[in-house]
Amino acid sequence: MDAVVLVLYAFAVGLTACGLSGSAMELLSGRRLAFAEPYVSSVHILRSLAATACAGPFMLTNEALAARREGRIGTMALLSCGCTAIAWALALGVVLIAIASWATANLGSFEFAG
Repeated sequence: MDAVVLVLYAFAVGLTACGLSGSAMELLSGRRLAFAEPYVSSVHILRSLAATACAGPFMLTNEALAARREGRIGTMALLSCGCTAIAWALALGVVLIAIASWATANLGSFEFAG
């Protein structure tokens, strides 16, 4: 049972981070989140990588739903994109929990001159 709770917690963390960063990016740019300009560009590779890593599941879901509405993909492709977005959010949550765990473990190791 503990493993299930940890997986669900990691998924919730990833989904929350994805939603917050994606919504903030949409609010700041005024455009729908997608794998396109201004979010992803070949000129700003590091910025594009960070945006895709954080808001990627949101981007993938938006793109898949838009493609489904236009009839470019079928139901199985939409389900595949949904499963990929879920796995991506879970992986994002695991990475964020690991970073937070590392940061809090090292927080006490800093010595401040007093």
